[in-house]
Amino acid sequence: MGKVTRRALIATGVAAGGVLAVGVALRPGNRAPRLRGLVAAGDEALLTAWLKIGPDNHVTAIVPHAEMGQGAHSTLAQMLADELDADWRLVSVQEAPAHEEYANYALGKGFALSRLGNPDIPRPLVGSVDGAFLKLTQLGNMQVTGGSLSIRSTGMHAMRVAGAAARQMIAQAAAASWQVPIEELALADSRISHTPTDRTATYAQFAPAAAAVSPPDKPPLKSPAQYRLIGTPAPRLDMPAKVDGSAVFGIDAQVPGQERATKVATVRRSPVFGGLVAALRDDAALAVPGVRRVVNLGDAVAVVADGYAAARKGLAAVEVSWEEHGNGTVDQAAIFAQFARDLAQAEIEGGGETDVDKGDVEPALASAARRIEAEYRVPYLAHAAMEPLNCTVWLRNGICDVWTGTQNPLGVRATVAGILGLEPAAVSVHNAYLGGAFGRRFADDYVQQAARVAKALPGTPVKLIWSREEDIAQDRYRPAVLSRFRAGLDADGWPLAWANLYVNKHEPAEAPLIPYAVANQRIRHVESPTHVPFGVWRSVDHSQHAFFTESFVDELAALAGRDAYAYRRSLLAHAPRHLAVLDAAAKAAGWEAGAAGGAGRTSGKGRGIALHESFGTIVAQVAEVAV
Repeated sequence: MGKVTRRALIATGVAAGGVLAVGVALRPGNRAPRLRGLVAAGDEALLTAWLKIGPDNHVTAIVPHAEMGQGAHSTLAQMLADELDADWRLVSVQEAPAHEEYANYALGKGFALSRLGNPDIPRPLVGSVDGAFLKLTQLGNMQVTGGSLSIRSTGMHAMRVAGAAARQMIAQAAAASWQVPIEELALADSRISHTPTDRTATYAQFAPAAAAVSPPDKPPLKSPAQYRLIGTPAPRLDMPAKVDGSAVFGIDAQVPGQERATKVATVRRSPVFGGLVAALRDDAALAVPGVRRVVNLGDAVAVVADGYAAARKGLAAVEVSWEEHGNGTVDQAAIFAQFARDLAQAEIEGGGETDVDKGDVEPALASAARRIEAEYRVPYLAHAAMEPLNCTVWLRNGICDVWTGTQNPLGVRATVAGILGLEPAAVSVHNAYLGGAFGRRFADDYVQQAARVAKALPGTPVKLIWSREEDIAQDRYRPAVLSRFRAGLDADGWPLAWANLYVNKHEPAEAPLIPYAVANQRIRHVESPTHVPFGVWRSVDHSQHAFFTESFVDELAALAGRDAYAYRRSLLAHAPRHLAVLDAAAKAAGWEAGAAGGAGRTSGKGRGIALHESFGTIVAQVAEVAV
């Protein structure tokens, strides 16, 4: 894989067991009976893996994704409820447990099929395809929230299908009970009716009978014209609890019956990434009232105390020296100097890897009426999630419970089991709302630390909380990047050539690509590794390259003496979707020709416009800046 990223994990998880699936019948059949004990209780009827209905007619969408503020729980529930024709007021969400039965096959399926152009799977093969992806995602411990795939994969391949299947199952059960043709039934707002006999009932009345049959593999789905909930501003299901303070985040975890026994830990790593503990003195820390233990984790120091304040005070008293592996003097300026050297070397030797090679760039540059070069750079950025990283672990009698907020609960279960020497089935992960993440809680370093501290204190629940300072200093960062451009314009100001060379490609592959009509393009990247830990950060490489490419388009427009919006329009005649989005943004902003031109320099105000495609979605933005 080279680099572990969200999409690399998904791709590897999908591919890792490919041989296993070849020529093997893997139809999972009706999974609901064996899943019922994991997600349903009492008289709740589990109709599919993703949907249950209670005797009070309440519908619960069982979602294999974390809610970290992006609204995925509510959107996925809307997709299910729309296909079910459910009353939105009777819908709630339950996060799927961290169990192999809830490995997210729909995520792997959606990712893989998108790479194949989203082919239509024949009905007889649907069960086998789903079964194969279930096995593969179980193999990779995949229950991932990331890669911008929750809606387009799980929503499309699990939630909508589950809603449509349950609707069909309920209709069949009602038709059999009432002995009427199924075509005469009407379903709406969680009720089913038969007008000729003036009968009506709730979904709940037929849910037990419906749950006794296998869901259809490929139920018919609604067309966009039939949507009632999808695409509407239905109230988000997580908002009331977040407004009144009752929402539970990982940091709020309370170990049942162990509230007084739970200890709090905090940690400090080397100030130089990758450093290890060389020497440690803990006598002063142990003298702090409330401090119970100092744990040398090798790559970090943890202090365990009765409360967070005592743990912080004890950590400040620990005397520790670090092995820094020669990186103690490396700062961001030195890293940019390294990037510049590696780019210069690649320019001289023609090195690097190619993203795009179209036309013949160098002759086009040589023949250009005007040429321009630019260099852009962005710094390292930390996630700075609102909720500090945290994890509570209770290890006792060969079993373990984990309370945290993570973007891959099933992966956390496997990680903790490995550290503690347990079977995965002996580890229960209780995932909570994530107080901000967008990639940071995909890495599980904080979970590993909590498990290692708990291993040193068997029988004692330990809540690990990172300080804000530790969170910023020990993040997995959006990387610093240096990107260089060259372009040539013809006599009329239109681009003949576009050349781009940048450092360190992560994901996704299409991030540096441009939608504009430039006949000669060469886009390359050079690997220039550093010791700074990389982490996925909202939109990943798009957040850097959109800034680079659109800024450079502005440079070309300025050199050509043309309005930034009009210049882009002329280069998008071949791309109607991009053009439509650009025009919509300009119209909404009331863009006028010359909005970012000379008048802006005298008034102290200016406008800019930008366009980029990210994860299949085209985005345009207009910004007004006042100096």
